[in-house]
Amino acid sequence: MNPFFIREMVRVKGTRIFRGLAVYSLLTSLLYFALRNAPLPEIWETLKQLRLWQIAALIMLNAAIYLLVTLRWWLIVKAEKRELPLLPLLAVRVSVFGLSYFTFGPQVGGEPLQVLYLQRKYGMTYTRATSTVIMDKLIEFLANFFLLGLGLTAVVQAGILSTNGSSPIVSLIGLVILMIWPPIHIALLFRGIYPITSLLRGLPFVKKSAKAVRFIAASERMAGAFCRRHLAYLISAIFVSLFAAMGMVGEFFFITSFLQIELSSWQTISAWTASWLAFLVPLPGGLGALEASQVFALGMFSVPAASAISVTLILRGRDLLIGGIGLLLAGQSAGTPAREGSSPL
Repeated sequence: MNPFFIREMVRVKGTRIFRGLAVYSLLTSLLYFALRNAPLPEIWETLKQLRLWQIAALIMLNAAIYLLVTLRWWLIVKAEKRELPLLPLLAVRVSVFGLSYFTFGPQVGGEPLQVLYLQRKYGMTYTRATSTVIMDKLIEFLANFFLLGLGLTAVVQAGILSTNGSSPIVSLIGLVILMIWPPIHIALLFRGIYPITSLLRGLPFVKKSAKAVRFIAASERMAGAFCRRHLAYLISAIFVSLFAAMGMVGEFFFITSFLQIELSSWQTISAWTASWLAFLVPLPGGLGALEASQVFALGMFSVPAASAISVTLILRGRDLLIGGIGLLLAGQSAGTPAREGSSPL
């Protein structure tokens, strides 16, 4: 065998091993620092209050939620790449949550892993893979803003926010504007209008010929093509996303019920909304904000602080478990070798 070929094989293999060690070391360190400050004993004591079937029910519900979230992305990708299996994408989605949960930011940041996985595992171009993530996030935001509208309406109905005698619709006018943007964006894409591209090209300090601008423009055009060519997949993904969102609210109902916290439907939804908004704080896992949100929101309904903290401990335990698994899976997804013939565009 050619000595040069042998040296090249050793070099490539060594590079892959080094990259793998670096990735896993980074992710393991991230998990260690997160668990070091986690209230693990308190979480365990709270979980001991639940019966085994209740814990199993919460685990199964979360599995169903993540399966639905993965199904949404799978429908988008499958429209163009029919042979794509579903279950491998589930591991990627859990990895995305792990990266987003343990790093600074409002629960985003792991999305590049979705692009990287599709490019390396299935040979999709970066542009096409990015377009699937754009559509996935747009549909996710569509469901999230729907839930946010429901949640803030519940906040008003439960009396946490005063409307000062005005109609709740008037009090939530700013929210209504936010809620209608995702469907408007999707509608514009369907009609061949690209808002993000137009915005970037309209900014005077952005170079129109920059590679990043061209990349975003190409990705948004592909997302628009998806809306026009695969309307059935788009509608299916929207319904799947709504089911996943309602599953998250349903989980909160179960948790408060299991802890024997008596709340009305509006009160439960408003407390869930407070916890959901806490994760938008640019801190890893909404650290501190989650606990404060539940003590405040549930305290408004005369729920003792100890019970409110028990709710947060279950939520925290759930996220640490799923996030930890996600970080372990992230190393495998990031280390998947690239397929030959793939290119950035």
